[in-house]
Amino acid sequence: MAEYISKAKTTLIKASSRESIKLGDNYFTVEFTEERSVPEDCNLEEERALLWDDVNEEIDQQIDDIIDMYRNKK
Repeated sequence: MAEYISKAKTTLIKASSRESIKLGDNYFTVEFTEERSVPEDCNLEEERALLWDDVNEEIDQQIDDIIDMYRNKK
């Protein structure tokens, strides 16, 4: 039997990230998901890399905000 070759085209990419931290006796968890439509003529690998960069940057910012809030609370 011949191996089937997919003819599907990727039109949407999605990335999710989640991170938890412990500050004092408290645990904080942040999560972010982003979904992007991609044109047929794009460089899909580059689009994926940029999406992951943006999602991870958002998680880092949320963690920084929590740490700042925690420090200012003390």
